[in-house]
Amino acid sequence: MTISRNWIICEHCDSLYESVPLGKGQAAQCSRCGALLARARYMNVQQLFALSITAGLLFVFANLFPVIKISLEGLSNEATLWQSVEALAQGRISLIAAITGLTIILAPCLQIILLCWVLGFANFDRAAPGFKACMRALEHLRPWSMLEVCLLGILVAIVKLAGMLDVHPGLGLWALAMLTVLIILISGKDIRYLWDDLEGRY
Repeated sequence: MTISRNWIICEHCDSLYESVPLGKGQAAQCSRCGALLARARYMNVQQLFALSITAGLLFVFANLFPVIKISLEGLSNEATLWQSVEALAQGRISLIAAITGLTIILAPCLQIILLCWVLGFANFDRAAPGFKACMRALEHLRPWSMLEVCLLGILVAIVKLAGMLDVHPGLGLWALAMLTVLIILISGKDIRYLWDDLEGRY
């Protein structure tokens, strides 16, 4: 979906519609293909900025603290997200390790940094330096940030290992779960309204 001040273009079938104000809870759909065109804003810039800062802190916790702890007969081990990537890199699947590092560490990190950057300036009704490049980068990063896939994989591993070992979720896993929800909320369609909010200032 592309939004301008007066028009909305469907990103699926390129149909053109006149933009109209939406009330709380309302959404606009394409009459041709049924795709979601726009949704009433759930959060303002201040709320998005606060959540971005929180996401940054959770990202640090998710990478510093273990996501899973395993113990058997007095022996225990634990791993952080970064240690998991390092373990993959030591085997014959270094390409998978690189992709994993990109999707669960690098892409989310860049996403959070860019969100804090553009929203920090937007909080003062200003466009951040490099605003256009940052907004385009956020669009390109969104498909590469796969924290939800990582979280699902960890939960599946915990369930499968629980019958053989003592498995305990670590603080990093709780941080990752909350971070996943925040990233989905922040990087949704609400962030695209910055193009309109800051029109003429970038």
